[in-house]
Amino acid sequence: MVGDGGKPKAVIVGGSIAGISCAHSLALADWDVLVLEKTTSPPTGSSTGAGLGLNSLSQQIIQSWLSQPQQFLHNITLPLTIDQNHATDSKKKVSSTLTRDESFNFRASHWADLHGLLYNALPSSVFLWGHLFLSFHVTDDKGSVIIKAKVLETGQVIEIVGDLLVAADGCLSSIRQKYLPDFKLRYSGYCAWRGVLDFSKIESSETITDIRKAYPDLGKCLYFDLASGTHSVVYELLNKKLNWIWYVNQPEPEVKGTSVTMKVNSDMIQKMHQEAEKVWIPELVNVIKETKDPFLNFIYDSEPLGKIFWDNVVLVGDAAHPTTPHCIRSTNMSILDAAVLGKCLEKWGAERIESALEEYQSIRLPVTSKQVLHARHLGRIKQGLVLPDREPFNPKLARPEDYQELMLTNTPFFNDVPLSLALIPSSISPADCQSQ
Repeated sequence: MVGDGGKPKAVIVGGSIAGISCAHSLALADWDVLVLEKTTSPPTGSSTGAGLGLNSLSQQIIQSWLSQPQQFLHNITLPLTIDQNHATDSKKKVSSTLTRDESFNFRASHWADLHGLLYNALPSSVFLWGHLFLSFHVTDDKGSVIIKAKVLETGQVIEIVGDLLVAADGCLSSIRQKYLPDFKLRYSGYCAWRGVLDFSKIESSETITDIRKAYPDLGKCLYFDLASGTHSVVYELLNKKLNWIWYVNQPEPEVKGTSVTMKVNSDMIQKMHQEAEKVWIPELVNVIKETKDPFLNFIYDSEPLGKIFWDNVVLVGDAAHPTTPHCIRSTNMSILDAAVLGKCLEKWGAERIESALEEYQSIRLPVTSKQVLHARHLGRIKQGLVLPDREPFNPKLARPEDYQELMLTNTPFFNDVPLSLALIPSSISPADCQSQ
């Protein structure tokens, strides 16, 4: 089938970064796109989510989607040019530097800012907000996908017909579950407290003065602090915000619904504050205490999938490769998935969707599989968890040669993502793919 104007039609389930990136990439490939999202309105301008890091290739891909690309870099991000790991002595409340990489080439953004930028660069008609995905089936001739969704405002169930179904519905993907009914996420062994402190009205306060002394390169540095059996992350976001994450080893919680994010109550937050005082230096503890509405993420990944498309249904983002966050890959993998998918569909045309998806899979699976496993490995090192044939990492006792494992540049394909020239956005030179 074809959409309006004779174009093939893609239905994208999920309106987060992965889905909205696919909307951009497929629209550039001359497809009609429709994004189904269960939330009732776009989160633009809200405080939804937390911080994220974008590597240089992701930055350039996003710029290729925008009519005013420099607006992206200048208005919603800060540079992250340093990757630094500290060892924290919880008894003495002091930190020392383990590694420092000054060739890091990322930029930091708030989730809502990046989402808003991408959303506002698309026609509003692309999105069906308040539409809950229910089910789908592929027609017998494999020519179309028929999707059922519920309009939450009215309760009406509608059918949408497309040439391609893109599953951008996250790590708990219901579309993936249809093809892989025995699939299960793997719990990492730890959860993450997360928060963003808006310090725009307290910039001269003791809390902010002290944190800038303790972390003098805030505004350009990604700081990791490792204590015994735990680690934290802190970096600055645009518009006077501090993003922090604290990973805590604990038994697997009960996941309810379709989210791995948990709302927390005041008792949980108070207990978290008390535990933070035992572990971290006071400057970081004060930032944590002054953060409004911290939340809790359960950290999962999965064994790499052997297949990420069936007929004319394809997985992208966390639906294709649930990952732990330690290599700053989730958003970057989603953006690159979208770019490669769009270029493959453009190359093969709507008449050869299967060939396009086969090429997409052959390019992305080898990369994302290794990155997922490396992120898992790095998380277990930093959390002091058991690894095969070695003692758990202890930042107090580790040797200098052990420190090198902590650096993000060790991530597979960190500096060399395999992309054929035909799949590189026209605004990106081949050399750029070697220096992300």
